[in-house]
Amino acid sequence: GTMERSESIRRYQVKNQGVSEEFQPVSAAADASVHRPFSDRLLEGMRIEVMESSEEELVFDLIGVDASVANALRRIMLAEVPTMAIEYVYIEMNSGMIHDEVLAHRLGLVPIQVDPRLFKDKVPQDEINSKNTVVFGLDVQCSRSADTRPPGSTEPYTMSVYSKHLQWLPQADQAEEFPDGIRPVHEDILLAKLRPGQHIKLEAHCQRGVGKDHAKFSPVATASYRLLPDIVVADEVKGETAEQLKAMCPMNVFDIEDLGGERRATAARPRDCTMCRECIRQEGWDERVKLYRAADHYIFKVEAVGMLAPRDIVKEAIRILREKCTDFLGELQGDPAGTGAAAAEEDEDKDDVEAMLS
Repeated sequence: GTMERSESIRRYQVKNQGVSEEFQPVSAAADASVHRPFSDRLLEGMRIEVMESSEEELVFDLIGVDASVANALRRIMLAEVPTMAIEYVYIEMNSGMIHDEVLAHRLGLVPIQVDPRLFKDKVPQDEINSKNTVVFGLDVQCSRSADTRPPGSTEPYTMSVYSKHLQWLPQADQAEEFPDGIRPVHEDILLAKLRPGQHIKLEAHCQRGVGKDHAKFSPVATASYRLLPDIVVADEVKGETAEQLKAMCPMNVFDIEDLGGERRATAARPRDCTMCRECIRQEGWDERVKLYRAADHYIFKVEAVGMLAPRDIVKEAIRILREKCTDFLGELQGDPAGTGAAAAEEDEDKDDVEAMLS
């Protein structure tokens, strides 16, 4: 008969040509569970497991969710987690080679190491104040005399202007609030070059923004996910055949184990599999090795630029996704502010997410 689309996809099989879906076998119990609300299924089955965590990148598994949730999370990390970046540049003097607008653009792309959660968004009618703006000054001059030559060169002396030359100018009580100061993430970003006598003097204002307005606000270099590979090796792959399989895989996914006096091939490192299909390309191998991807197991990799730690980016993304849901529920219930019951629930869930990520 016809297959109902209410069945859930369990895994995808990757073949030499194309990909096929494999559905959950439908029993009475499974059928009931498929027709339960999506949110209930999500609450029961969702897990987050952190695999690798450092200052720059985070690798975690998001298990028991739909592609819609995984993709929403990815897109929010890219485009909707706010950070601080230079937005306005007031140039007093620029006699260098680089045009004012190009210099301003370069300054905007310098990542600023400051927690955006401590600031408010500046809406056009707001006054500039210490709660929505961070100010940097830049005043550099190449003071060498015009006939200075670097050793062994006929070219005039060239001075480089780096992000380390940006001076933070605390406004109001910012000096107390940020005792360690506010700096660019990297001190060695080249902004411009000056010849003797040339001079750059400007003031730069940082404000909070999101990646969908300008890429300079995006807190991640990349945020991506892939489905967990699941590799099934047939029992007949042993001895010489097992050696062949191990040699075939460029990612070294397979190992050979002695099981009951026989050397059998096992998929020891399925995570490393890139689905290059090298192991099933040759005649007959697609029967011995089956490549699957689990449909509800996402491996996320988040590489941070440096304004926010990667796990903070994920926490913020989850908070924003939850906020979107709350607002939407508020709209449906005729409670546009999204206050009331939904907001009370939010605090309870927040602790669960914190626990998963810690």
